[in-house]
Amino acid sequence: MAAAEAHRVIIYGGRGALGSTCVEYFKAQRWWVASIDFSANEEANANVLVKQSESFTEQADQVTADVSSLLGDKKVDAILCVAGGWAGGSAKAKALYKNADLMWKQSVWTSTISSHLATKHLKEGGLLTLAGAKASLAGTPGMLGYGMAKAAVHQLCQSLAAEKSGLPPGSSAVAILPVTLDTQMNRKSMPDADFGSWTPLDFIAETFFNWTSGVDRPASGSLVQLVTAGGKTEATAVQQ
Repeated sequence: MAAAEAHRVIIYGGRGALGSTCVEYFKAQRWWVASIDFSANEEANANVLVKQSESFTEQADQVTADVSSLLGDKKVDAILCVAGGWAGGSAKAKALYKNADLMWKQSVWTSTISSHLATKHLKEGGLLTLAGAKASLAGTPGMLGYGMAKAAVHQLCQSLAAEKSGLPPGSSAVAILPVTLDTQMNRKSMPDADFGSWTPLDFIAETFFNWTSGVDRPASGSLVQLVTAGGKTEATAVQQ
C-alpha cells in the first residue's frame, strides 16, 4: 500500500509569535511546514527567507520565485498569513507616514503575496487565511496606518471569495479579526492589562488546523472576529 501523501502548510510570518506557535502546532500534527519570514524558524521543515526591500514588486517577485523553487509541482493544503504588526499615530503624528508605510508592508504586502501564492500552490479545496483586525471594522483615529492596512486586508479577503478571483476551485479565503493577542511582547508592554481578554495563540493555531480539515470552516470571504472574555474565546463571523 502506498504511503499517504503528507499534508503541507505554508506559514507567512512563521518567525513571529503567532507564526511560531502555528509552526509548532502543525509540526506536532506531523504536517510538512514551510515558514516565510525575514529569518529562519528552525522548527520548520523548510524556510523561505524574505529579503528586505523598499520595493513591493521586488520583494513579491523574490518570495514568489523562492516558493516556486521550493515546492516545484507540489501543492499545499493551506497558506496561513499571520504576518503583521502594530503602530499607532493620528493624522497629526510626526510618525504618520513612517508608520503607515510600515503597516502597509507588514499587512498588505504579505497578504497580497500570500493570495498570489495560493493561486499557484494551493490545492483545490484548500485554505488561505489572512490577518485582519476587529478594530478596523470601525474608525481607528489613534492608529490610522494600522486601521487602513487591516481594512485593506478585509477587502482583499472578501474579493478572493468572489468568482474569477483566481483561487483554486473549492478553496476558501478567511480573515481572522482579533483584538489583542496574548504574546510575551504584549504582556511586557502592557503588564497591567486584563490578560483574560487576550486571545491565546494556541487557540488560533488549533482553529486554523480545524479549518484545514473542514471542521467549522467559515464560508470563503468571511471576516471572523476573535473575542476573548474571562479566558474564553469565541470565533464569530461578521454579519454583512
